Amino acid sequence: MGSFAVQGTGRSPELYEARLREMRRLAGRLARCKEELARAGAEDAGFPVRITSAEVDLAVDYLQTMECEVPWIQGSQPYGTVAAIFPYDAPAVMLGRLGGASLLTGNRLRFTFSSWSRRTAVLLAEIASNFHGLEPVVGTDNRTFGQRCVTEEAVRVLFISGASAVGEAYRRQRDGFDKVFFAGPSGMPAAVIFADANPDAAARFIARRAFINGGQYCTTLKKALIHESRYEQVRRGVLDWVGRLRVGDPFDPETHIGPIRVERTRLLLQTAMEQLRGTVLVSGGIDGEWVHPLVLETGGEIPDLELFGPVLVLKPFRHAEDSVRELIQTRYGFLLAYFGSPPEDALPSFHEHFGMVLDNPDFLFMPLRVPFGGRKASGWILERQGDSWVERDGAFIYSKELARGVPVAAALREGTPER
Repeated sequence: MGSFAVQGTGRSPELYEARLREMRRLAGRLARCKEELARAGAEDAGFPVRITSAEVDLAVDYLQTMECEVPWIQGSQPYGTVAAIFPYDAPAVMLGRLGGASLLTGNRLRFTFSSWSRRTAVLLAEIASNFHGLEPVVGTDNRTFGQRCVTEEAVRVLFISGASAVGEAYRRQRDGFDKVFFAGPSGMPAAVIFADANPDAAARFIARRAFINGGQYCTTLKKALIHESRYEQVRRGVLDWVGRLRVGDPFDPETHIGPIRVERTRLLLQTAMEQLRGTVLVSGGIDGEWVHPLVLETGGEIPDLELFGPVLVLKPFRHAEDSVRELIQTRYGFLLAYFGSPPEDALPSFHEHFGMVLDNPDFLFMPLRVPFGGRKASGWILERQGDSWVERDGAFIYSKELARGVPVAAALREGTPER
């Protein structure tokens, strides 16, 4: 285990092979506990077992393929201890992604969990035990955990998520760290369908990505702007896909959407539905914890909401330039997916305003080995450079950010390799 000491230079091939072995060992422990983690997710937050099982598979695959990231960080230095508060959605993915990046770069990851992940927290803490580079913390509230990180000299990097007020609170305490990551609210991630798009492909992606896990990922879509020439076909396709989704017992492997047990998510849904009263509800409904996929449509303005849960607003547009202007006006610059061909000058605007821009995507679960993160109110990174601080936003790659001395901007321009 001594090869994980943070003082190491990270230049030895043997050192990286030792780290990769540890990641494969972590992958094996996650894989063996997949069924238990799936049951815990259903008990904690109502997540369907099929969803949590797939999340574990993603984390396992990611950890088993970390060798492709070694060239990104060779010759770098670790920061020391990285601290993180895992959100209640996809904590196994977070352990794979952030834990893998920390182990690869020679950092130590100290992490705790959402209060809505009690059973999952115990399991993941047991899985992560006996790894020199992993330090799970269970039984401490998040505020106390965060304040301890601020005052402890060993903690050099902090990952946090939540409402904008949470980010601002830690911004004021940045001097306790060398780098602070804030993942803010994703708002209403959008899809835009232009006139030359394949309407069937667009409908399939939009419906599945809007309602996967009951819309309880920051990357799930919440609105779709559709060219009027494609509107009816996309609308029919979305409703057809939504009609196939099963809402019910989260322990049933055939269930797509379980109960929404997290109270804050239900409150956000209630607030959103009040602010969306100018829309027409065409599918779905709310009955306590049970939320059937809510599909709404409007011809007017869509409020710029902070929203989590199974909601999708459809809106037609006539002129592509108008849709582009509407999309970039949001204060949340997290994710945008487009189908077909945007106007010539639209792509620079998309990348200027959104951290993640997806070009005619086709997947169910968001791939893990892609840059992640938002712009504007959806997130930022503060980094100490000498006696000053630099703030930036946009998508990042975990391992590159945790490797001191890696030119991150240049590395991002190089793109990501195939698995």
